[in-house]
Amino acid sequence: MQEAIDFLTAQEPVFKTIITRYGVPIIPKRPPGFETLVLLILEQQVSIASAKACFLKLKEVVEFFSPAILYSMSDENYRALGVSRQKTSYIKALSSAILQGEINLENLQTQSSEQVRNVLIKIKGIGNWTIDVYLIFSLGATDIIPIGDIAILNTIKELWKKEYKNDILQLVETWAPHKTVATFLLWHYYLEKRGIKVSY
Repeated sequence: MQEAIDFLTAQEPVFKTIITRYGVPIIPKRPPGFETLVLLILEQQVSIASAKACFLKLKEVVEFFSPAILYSMSDENYRALGVSRQKTSYIKALSSAILQGEINLENLQTQSSEQVRNVLIKIKGIGNWTIDVYLIFSLGATDIIPIGDIAILNTIKELWKKEYKNDILQLVETWAPHKTVATFLLWHYYLEKRGIKVSY
């Protein structure tokens, strides 16, 4: 991580300012696999805290957290736990893909980021943001930045005064091959500035 920080702070004084003001962020990890992908589906467009609460409720009521059980659960049971109809369909689509042998999550651990994206993007409800976060947190990808993340986008706009997508894309490419650490620095700034404490 130190190599990445040295690279980024030498290239962009803004990163050095973030570290000086808020310190170095902790890089959290999540285990690869089905549970984490379900959690990421629940986290889409809501706070991490509310998604985690919903996820824990789901884990409490299922005997074994598996694709077969989550696929067989009724929509009514999902709704009672606070899972929207749309996200219920996404969880079932992921479960079905695993049960039908369309994807093997263990195989993803040895594949490139591009290969992982090509596999997961075919599943209903799993888009680039979900894939980016899974690559970062669970598969250890070192050069990923989720441009679709509102916190990342707003922080770049604030600190670099960039408004246009092409300008933002050109900027983040200069952070290669350490875009993942740049991502954590941007999240760190966003959360610390607002006094938000997150448990991943």
